[in-house]
Order: sequence, then C-alpha cells, then structure tokens
Amino acid sequence: SLPATIGKDSPLSPLRALALLEPLLSALAAAHRAGLIHRDVKPENVLIADDGRVKVADFGLAKAVSADTQHTATGGVLIGTVSYLAPELVVDGRADARADVYAAGVVLYELLTGRKPHEGESPIQVAYKHVHEDVPPPSLPVPGLPPYVDALVARATARDRGLRPADAGVLLHQAHRVSQALAEGVLDD
Repeated sequence: SLPATIGKDSPLSPLRALALLEPLLSALAAAHRAGLIHRDVKPENVLIADDGRVKVADFGLAKAVSADTQHTATGGVLIGTVSYLAPELVVDGRADARADVYAAGVVLYELLTGRKPHEGESPIQVAYKHVHEDVPPPSLPVPGLPPYVDALVARATARDRGLRPADAGVLLHQAHRVSQALAEGVLDD
C-alpha cells in the first residue's frame, strides 16, 4: 500500500514519487471526465499490486458533480480525511474536481517528504491550517529538490482553487512534464 511505501521508503526521489502519483492522477482524471469526484483521496486509498500496478480504491464518497451534490458536509460533519481536505471543503463544504487535485498535491508532498504538510493537536487545527496556511514547499524539509517540483506541489495545493489545475487530467499533464524534466536532468535556476 502507499502508506507502507511512505513509511518505509520516504522521502522518495521526485521521479519515484511522480511514478506513484501518475496512476492515481490517471484514475482520478477518468473519474473527472465522467463527472465524478472522489472526495477522499489519501494514501490509504492508493493500492500497489505485487506487479507494481497502482489502483485507486474507495470511491465510496464519490459523487456526481452537480449543483445539488456539491455539499460535502453532512449536517456540518466534514467528510474526508482532514490531512487532505481542500480549504473550500472546510469553509463551505463545496467540492469539485479541484478538491481531488488539492488532495493529490498533498499526497505528492507526503511522498516527497515522508510527512504531512500540516500537523496539529486536533483535526480542527489541521483543517484550520489548510484554510489559512499554504502547503510549504517540499524542498524545505528536503533540500535540493528542483524548483519545478516545488512549483508542481504549490500549483496543486493552491488555497484558491481558481489557481489550481482544473482537474486531475490537467495535473497529470503537468506531472508528466515535471517527470520528463527530471529524467532529462533539467535544472532550473
């Protein structure tokens, strides 16, 4: 499973982290094209088969995106794991594909650093940080990561969802470009 990989091997190299993230983004992109959002993207829902194939599990919270189903809060209770909750889910409970993009960005941060971006004494504190604090650049705990890796995490986890990639397909395209740059050894100043 992905949590086991994070626990055992992290921090992962950016290429390995993106190799694990890309199948997750592919699955989410297919869901987003079909008008579904997962709403509980987290490492526990990413399964790695013995042959290395990555599967996304638990579309249990998934909903068709429509004006009526955008509310995540059920009677004021937040659904979704707090460490991966997009700020808008905390503030008004409205989810679209960009909430999954945010969660995927947090998963990437965790793969790159071996830690969650926001810690707190309670779930409420963590949720508050997602609303009021940017996800820090992964190069802060792991010096030497290329700036374009930091930039990918920053785009995916922008607190203003208008600044995030529109859906997982767009983020997947950006992740591919970063993987190519890493594979070619591109360093930008």
